[in-house]
Amino acid sequence: MSEPYLSPLHKMVCTTPTDFWNDSCDEEELKYAISHGAVGATTNPSIVYEVLKKNFASWKSRIQKMLEESPTATEVEITWQVIEALATNGAKLLLPIFEREKGKKGRLSIQTNPQFYRNAEAIVDQAVHFASLAPNMQVKIPVTKAGILAIEEATFRGVSINATVCFTVPQAIAVGEAVERGLRRREAAGLDIETMSPVCTIMMGRLDDFLKVVEKRDKICSTPADTDWAGIACLKKAYSIYKERGYRVRLLGAAYRHHLHWTELIGGPIILTMPYSWQKLFNSSDLEVVPRFDEPVPEEILGRLLRRFVDFRKAYEEDGLKIEEFDSYGATVRTLRTFLESYHQLIAAIRDVMLENPDVKH
Repeated sequence: MSEPYLSPLHKMVCTTPTDFWNDSCDEEELKYAISHGAVGATTNPSIVYEVLKKNFASWKSRIQKMLEESPTATEVEITWQVIEALATNGAKLLLPIFEREKGKKGRLSIQTNPQFYRNAEAIVDQAVHFASLAPNMQVKIPVTKAGILAIEEATFRGVSINATVCFTVPQAIAVGEAVERGLRRREAAGLDIETMSPVCTIMMGRLDDFLKVVEKRDKICSTPADTDWAGIACLKKAYSIYKERGYRVRLLGAAYRHHLHWTELIGGPIILTMPYSWQKLFNSSDLEVVPRFDEPVPEEILGRLLRRFVDFRKAYEEDGLKIEEFDSYGATVRTLRTFLESYHQLIAAIRDVMLENPDVKH
């Protein structure tokens, strides 16, 4: 009897240590991902805004009900009710996986307010609140100067964090160290850590995007496609350091731009968070599911990146950035701006429902 067919992504999770998550809390997309082996999902302001736009007809009535139940609520308060409702709905879909895996998988990542990126106390307070929404909630905290402080404190308080707005090896190391400090404090206090599952995201494609901007800005004569390897190189370097130092944080690759962000990472004991469109593309492709994670980035490509891009050296070298420089690194600035813009677009969409503006089309 022939073996049952497995899609490429399902084959990856069944035959290698690599897991994948759905890069959205959209219910339809998450159900598809789970059916192909996904064990988690994630959100951010951009994702929530897109989900709301896609499903606006069904969500409008829910928002109107929220307004009726909270007649004095501000547009910001209603916005966060919507974000939390989307997240908890996704968490319910993942709960069977969470229970099966005893807390190590099956989580939904919800992102803290991007406006808090300079305020550790506000991040921690919101992280603790989010963790109380569902047993399998994971909380995304930006890897800014304040975010590093928040990651340690939130970890100590029992929050399984997902470090985001992270692109570089120095940031990943800072996350690993902060989580270790938080876990050690919990252990010293006699608190449980067995079901915690901290994660550090490296937004590969956003680093690649930034270097392409630098290439044009600084008139760098770069070899075509070299910058497509920048994020992959940083993730592989960070993993080698994590493994050597024994950090109890799992790395996650995000921000897909091309298939190398999948094929070159198959086989690693990491997580890959994939948008629905990329999952569909990979599952319908003839790309081979072959472990390549242990294969280094081609030496000639890595050499050219290090030689030509100062900003890549900052991202790749262990001491390339100090914690005080995280907030001003180009990829951080660009991503925070994107998240803040999406957050304000989301608030505006809620505002339109509150005001029932007949001129606005959704």
